[in-house]
Amino acid sequence: MTTTKKTATAIKAAVVLQHTPTEGPERLGALCVARGMRLDVRHVYRGDAVPDDLAGDEILIVMGGPMGVRDGARHPWLAGERALLAMAVARNLPVLGVCLGSQQLAAALGAEVRPGPELEIGVGEVELTAAGRTDPVLGPAARASGRLPVVHWHGDTFEVPSGAVRLAGSERYANQAFRAGTRAYGLQFHVEVDRALAAGWAPHLPRGVTIGEDFRREVARAGKAALERFFGLAAAAPR
Repeated sequence: MTTTKKTATAIKAAVVLQHTPTEGPERLGALCVARGMRLDVRHVYRGDAVPDDLAGDEILIVMGGPMGVRDGARHPWLAGERALLAMAVARNLPVLGVCLGSQQLAAALGAEVRPGPELEIGVGEVELTAAGRTDPVLGPAARASGRLPVVHWHGDTFEVPSGAVRLAGSERYANQAFRAGTRAYGLQFHVEVDRALAAGWAPHLPRGVTIGEDFRREVARAGKAALERFFGLAAAAPR
């Protein structure tokens, strides 16, 4: 008698929701293409539709932006994003939320998102929690001290959703990263900053805030390690 082994759906594409011209998926997109994935970038800020559903063979990536989760009156697509994020997590699809994307992911999973204590903008670090140090994505990318070099640009914060795992925090913001299930990550900070992205941000940074090239390279090295592990995890059979 012949038996057929059931296999997981292979990841073939990445759906990217982009909220502003200055926060695209440059490094993330390059990593997707390098893995043979089709890149589907939805420029929602200029009218591209947020998908109602996913086929089941995609990674969902939600980028940053200057708006907040409470700005649905001006940006009605925010609600559609949250519905898509909730569906993706429920189906154990790979999800990466960056900055606004992490706040949207937290809200989609029922957690509170609110204004933070103050703006956090510029180069810095986050400290991994005990769970973060053993996390398969962030843990190996951090320094021996358990700290991860990042670029900050946010003014809102989130509670960690019920059932999710808190992975990182900073002095100003206790919640900087979380994992929901095994393949959904919310990162309040940026590790995807390549040279072109940093140059595009420079004119929009507050006076006196800069992203030095030496530190940007350090962020890029750690970010590349983390992002490659995320895509490797995404491509593996779900547990």
